[in-house]
Amino acid sequence: MSINNQFGKQGWTPERIGSLDGKTYLITGTTSGTGYEAARILLSKGAKVVMLNRNPTKAADTIATLKEALGNSIDVRNISMDLAQLASVHNAAEEILKTTPQIDALICNAAIAQVPKQTLTVDGFESQLGVNHYGNFLLQALLYPRIEASKGRIVTVGSMGYNLGIKTIQFDDMNWDKNYGPNDVYSQSKLAQIMTVYELQDRLKKAGKTDVKVYACHPGASATSLIKTSGSLMTRFIWQIMKLTPLVQSAEKGSYPELMCATEPGLDQSVFYGPTGRNYWTGPVGVCQLAPHAKDKAVAEKLWHVSEEAVGLKWNL
Repeated sequence: MSINNQFGKQGWTPERIGSLDGKTYLITGTTSGTGYEAARILLSKGAKVVMLNRNPTKAADTIATLKEALGNSIDVRNISMDLAQLASVHNAAEEILKTTPQIDALICNAAIAQVPKQTLTVDGFESQLGVNHYGNFLLQALLYPRIEASKGRIVTVGSMGYNLGIKTIQFDDMNWDKNYGPNDVYSQSKLAQIMTVYELQDRLKKAGKTDVKVYACHPGASATSLIKTSGSLMTRFIWQIMKLTPLVQSAEKGSYPELMCATEPGLDQSVFYGPTGRNYWTGPVGVCQLAPHAKDKAVAEKLWHVSEEAVGLKWNL
């Protein structure tokens, strides 16, 4: 639990965001939950928002809902992208680079969780690792040149679940053929995401590139459809009960950490941001303690190389 919050007793809130006129934000997974709330709040501050979603029908409904709430003058559009398919990520990135001259922040919000049985993506990856880590890793690499030119940010939405599985990366069986477990593999995917944030920071620093800022955060326990989308029947049942208790906060509050990392000046890139209350489930947004294994340099370097090989692309730093 954070003792001294740099943003005061209430922690960081969107009231700190000024006008975002002229700013452009890309957000994955905006048809519900924290991604939707982040898009809504950014648009309400005058930003342009490019949504990245796999379901065009849901995306169109979301845009209609946002325009009903905020007015028809908001600048929001969707580009179809499925993080489970590397080809789809390539196609989406190509369209983004053609149509989006500026990226002030890429917010990697979309994820899947607690997939009951081992499922492989079309590219042959275990689905949670494929979507949560490889898909986002490739998207960031493809868009990096535009983000750098914009002096923008990369925001990775992790999870405290990173600390609930094994405390390293299972390199000898990345698809978990031998010991698959929904929670263990979700934890692994989130650990991989978080580790590459700090590895990217190191690589940018080594290359003398200081214009791009990279942040890791988590939403706490938020009332979203994440578990409902991919979890087992029992997991979904338990989660529905939990959402009725004070242990779970609103999706809007769950969006605060990613909004902060996308907009707040002067943040410390070396830390992990999120709700700072008990178990980091809810509470004022600020700095959370990160377990040492999430910054294991040797593991992070190996993961970086494995990830570049998996997606078939080397970062151009």
